[in-house]
Amino acid sequence: MTKVAIIGAGPSGLAQLRAFESAQKKGEKIPEVVCFEKQEDWGGLWNYSWRTGTDEYGEPVHCSMYRYLWSNGPKECLEFSDYSFDEHFGKPIGSYPPREVILDYIRGRLAKSDFKKQVRFRTSVRWVSYNKDSKLFTVSVEDLVKKETYSEDFDYVVCASGHFSTPNVPEFEGLSTFGGRVMHAHDFRDALEFKNKDILIVGTSYSSEDIASQCYKYGCKSITISHRTAPMNYHWPDRITQSPLLVKADPDNTVHFKDGSKKKVDAIILCTGYLHHFPFLEEELKLKTSNLLWPLNLYKGIFWESNPKMMYLGMQDQFYTFNMFDAQAWYARDYILGKISLPAKEEMTKNSLEWKKREDALQDDEQKIWFQGDYTKELIEATDYPNFDIEGVNKTFMEWEHHKHEDIMTFRNNSYKSLITGKKSPLHHTVWLDELDDSMKAYIK
Repeated sequence: MTKVAIIGAGPSGLAQLRAFESAQKKGEKIPEVVCFEKQEDWGGLWNYSWRTGTDEYGEPVHCSMYRYLWSNGPKECLEFSDYSFDEHFGKPIGSYPPREVILDYIRGRLAKSDFKKQVRFRTSVRWVSYNKDSKLFTVSVEDLVKKETYSEDFDYVVCASGHFSTPNVPEFEGLSTFGGRVMHAHDFRDALEFKNKDILIVGTSYSSEDIASQCYKYGCKSITISHRTAPMNYHWPDRITQSPLLVKADPDNTVHFKDGSKKKVDAIILCTGYLHHFPFLEEELKLKTSNLLWPLNLYKGIFWESNPKMMYLGMQDQFYTFNMFDAQAWYARDYILGKISLPAKEEMTKNSLEWKKREDALQDDEQKIWFQGDYTKELIEATDYPNFDIEGVNKTFMEWEHHKHEDIMTFRNNSYKSLITGKKSPLHHTVWLDELDDSMKAYIK
């Protein structure tokens, strides 16, 4: 029997499980599927852990999630087309749910199936290799609880381990002797740690803007955001300022910037991104890329062109998330089931280069959103994944961008129409800056 290994039970891995479940419900014969997940439950990064560094088994902590995190984009842009938020919660909810609400939603889609039996929790993948003679992958894993290592052979491997868990940590002069706290966003857990503190955030990523907003909300005294190329174009409140790139930090907590200015801060938070890191894959299978909308060597953004039986999900820089992962998973499933055939390697590479050339010509976030919408649409049209209004999603993203630039501190107070149900979401009962309880109980009440 054909066997498929899925690495990771986060949103991408769950999408692949759901794709196979969908085919099975329609009476199709599906392969044996085994999903390996090193955490104790499914949900990937949406699982919060207070731990940083390593977990109780000595494994690197996967979690980059922090307390009080709320969705930083409208839920209407990530909604599953086969499982709406209304269906899950039994009523409409606001457009910007907190972490616990999102986690409950992504788990709920598979909760009534028996596919959780396909997941081997607390099992870490140690090595994946491919044998050209047998045309099989050997996947070596460790059961972290039993402390046992074993190997199994598979016909296909789907890497769904994500790329927001291995921090990219640059070096700045003086960090080793800086008198305050230095941390990467990966280890940020609680904005209350910085109440009444002066902090420096390095970077202009989504984590930078969100951690700055969180720390402002929970009482940080002042926040300085240091940028390499250009400041973020938002209307920040008075306690948040922007400076050129950090060049040096002193033992007395003084930080120096590229323009010669300086300031004393209590902590430095490096919001400097993440690495695509796959130490468990042999070189011939390993994706090597920075955070791009179109990573090269992946046909359709999924298939490793040198060996398409090796697949990757969710490896792109992302505006689209859950529904794009679904589109990829359905396409990968149909290749495995023999419904979709792939062209020769030369044609795959040519197609990838055409997409990459198009990405290189994009000039702003709006163009990037439409680019990723076109990509998602192309995948969906080739499978039986339930179609949805991608142009409507793009337009919702445009509204979201507009609201953020109107006021970065109030954009979460807006609501949008579901592209699945057609219903407009209600406004949350409390404005975001005043809502200090991020629990699902408080949100759903």
